[in-house]
Amino acid sequence: MDQDAFFVSVEVRKDPRLTGKPVIIGSLSDRGVVTSASYEARQFGVHAAMPAKLARMLCPHGIWIRGNMDEYSKASHEITAILKERVPVIEKASIDEHYIDMTGMDKHHGTLKYSKELRAAVIKETGLPISFGLSVNKTVSKMATNECKPNGELFVEPTGVRPFLNPLSIKKIPGLGEKTFIKLSDMGVKRIHELAQVSPEYMTSILGKNGIWLLQKAQGIDELPVVPYQEQKSIGTQSTFKNDSIDLESINFLLASMVSELAFELREKRRQCACITVTIRYTTREDVTKQAAIPYTALDSVLIKKAKELFRQAYQKRLLIRLVGVRLSNLVSGFEQIDLLSGSEEQYSLCQAMDKIRRRFGSDAIKMASGMNLNL
Repeated sequence: MDQDAFFVSVEVRKDPRLTGKPVIIGSLSDRGVVTSASYEARQFGVHAAMPAKLARMLCPHGIWIRGNMDEYSKASHEITAILKERVPVIEKASIDEHYIDMTGMDKHHGTLKYSKELRAAVIKETGLPISFGLSVNKTVSKMATNECKPNGELFVEPTGVRPFLNPLSIKKIPGLGEKTFIKLSDMGVKRIHELAQVSPEYMTSILGKNGIWLLQKAQGIDELPVVPYQEQKSIGTQSTFKNDSIDLESINFLLASMVSELAFELREKRRQCACITVTIRYTTREDVTKQAAIPYTALDSVLIKKAKELFRQAYQKRLLIRLVGVRLSNLVSGFEQIDLLSGSEEQYSLCQAMDKIRRRFGSDAIKMASGMNLNL
């Protein structure tokens, strides 16, 4: 199940006058990029990640909105809560996309009938449009959803998988990047039925292990399970001091450094978090934990600010501290589209530049000043 132009849909729910208009979510300056566009704006060639200046040229009458990540995160949680109440196994793949394992539902409700009921429930309770694709695995169901959007539904039966996939462009395969598309196109492979006929040996020779993975997708094969949402992994770290300390300035520097490393790990995995937890352990071995829900983000500046705020809330006894830890949880996929809204463009660009340096010279090659104790 996938929301239709999610950010735009939330804005339309808030202001129905935007219905049917070419709405563009993104930077209000020409130096930024588009993060989401209504289907009306897409008719003019506007799409996510497009430079704002080009989008204005293509759609000069577009209605631009800066966007509010807090509102989009809340709407995302609304939808997840509705689905979790009604299905046994759900995976939140991104802020606006959910996979649902319907295995066994045919015995009681009928998978197609129940899928329709789920979609109707989300639309009724949230006022937001949503589409679904129902099929034998995650890959085919996702592609079916993409084909029936906006606000549609499509059931691809087991016997209809290959007929459904065959005429589609290879560009429709989830996870197929631009470089791979160009390489395959240069080979004359432009449709899925053409890709499905390439030998495994040849695919391996040109794309390595990814070649087999891609070939299986073209053949409608995907054995990846739906990973239950409640089992979504978190990432975290902690530091135990050699000597218990009450040097709050140094501890705050350390906390910022720890958060920055975790944020880099999030971005490398193209993930976002919607919850941050800070733990301190006093010299008495008593643990105190503070947690906060936040708009989806992977930006250092946003996470460091919240971590320091939680640390201040946790540290109330004025005792020596033995350990400090931080954990980022409620992870979903996605980075660029979301973080262009959850922080300033300057902060986003800074993270990109720092990440390039870290990839080339190592994770310790560059740090934010807020994570360094310059007095040591």
